[in-house]
Amino acid sequence: MSAPPAVTVTAADVLRAREVVRDVVRHTPVVPSATLTELTGADVWFKAENLQRTGAFKVRGALNKLGALGAACANGVVCGSAGNHAQALAFAARERGVPCEVFMPLEAPIAKVEGAAALGATVHLHGATVDECLVAAHERAAASGLAFVHPFDDPDVVAGQGTLGLELLEDLPELATVVVPVGGGGLVSGIAIAVKSARPDVRVVGVQIATTSSFAPSLAAGHPVLVPSALTIADGIAVKRPGKLTLALVREWVDEVVVVGEDETAAAMAMLLDRGKLVVEGGGAVGVAALIGGQVAAAREGTTCVVLSGGNVDAGLLAVVARRHETEAGRRLVLFTRVPDRPGALAALLALLGRTGANLVDVEHVREGVDLHVRETAVQLVLETRGREHAARVTRAVGEAGYAASVVR
Repeated sequence: MSAPPAVTVTAADVLRAREVVRDVVRHTPVVPSATLTELTGADVWFKAENLQRTGAFKVRGALNKLGALGAACANGVVCGSAGNHAQALAFAARERGVPCEVFMPLEAPIAKVEGAAALGATVHLHGATVDECLVAAHERAAASGLAFVHPFDDPDVVAGQGTLGLELLEDLPELATVVVPVGGGGLVSGIAIAVKSARPDVRVVGVQIATTSSFAPSLAAGHPVLVPSALTIADGIAVKRPGKLTLALVREWVDEVVVVGEDETAAAMAMLLDRGKLVVEGGGAVGVAALIGGQVAAAREGTTCVVLSGGNVDAGLLAVVARRHETEAGRRLVLFTRVPDRPGALAALLALLGRTGANLVDVEHVREGVDLHVRETAVQLVLETRGREHAARVTRAVGEAGYAASVVR
């Protein structure tokens, strides 16, 4: 095991942070998950940090860092972020009356860009990755006298994030396992320090998205390892390299770090929306994905708590996830077929569909890119159905009526 860094974070630091952030940070609720409890046969709860101010846990660390800086941030603060840290720092800076600038990737979610700007930050869209934004923010800090605030690799930020762990100890007396999303490692480190300092028996498991899973190779190598950039649904935790501090803290305090995929994460987002009525971004839903997928086992005795770390997701992406979920659940059916190219042919097909009880959402003629007879046209139909069995009956009825229909997935 490598030697701990010269700078570290203690339970006392987390307790002090709680006093610093208490006037602003919400004590977010824990809510039982009937779906996951039934699925796992264990007692599973959610920590709804997606209901935190600015929609994510990040405000805890940002406020604590400003408190530690004191007069050193009088000229303002600057950061690089995929979005949640940017919004959190903008909010914290506004609360404490200091200027704020943020650097965000060019492809950052629009909701997060607009959120930071609405909170009073000067937003600079820069580069393709958070790493590039961090470099730009460092350069801006050096040139302007602004105080740089790192999104995770900072002891004051980690201590601030750890205040969430104190709430878990208070709200869940039977706490046995905590499942935490992992990007740079600040949240999982802070929670682990807070929880395991008081209850060493509690298991803390981190979850990364497979497309940017930097902790496994970094822990194996004993130093931060850079992984390639990748497009991901979990942009909030798409960190290509852990920090030196957070890597050492994860090694010391966290029991395990596991990995989940993109499809699993999208399914978890849909389940949270459909069953839990909770809007959770991809990075905030990976813990749920890990429980559903079996990468993490819920505690057989005591309570398992999954941290929903953020809810800042673009409405467009959420709609895509919801539509995909409807299709997989059999409540949305896309059929592709051919009809004679003559008056009344499409009307006959639609009348048949009406008799099956399917609801037509959309119909599109497709005349190009398909091998068609000169006297026929292809049509793609989007239908609402009442589940898989109904969708199968609709498809069967269309086929029995003489249409060569295929389901589009």
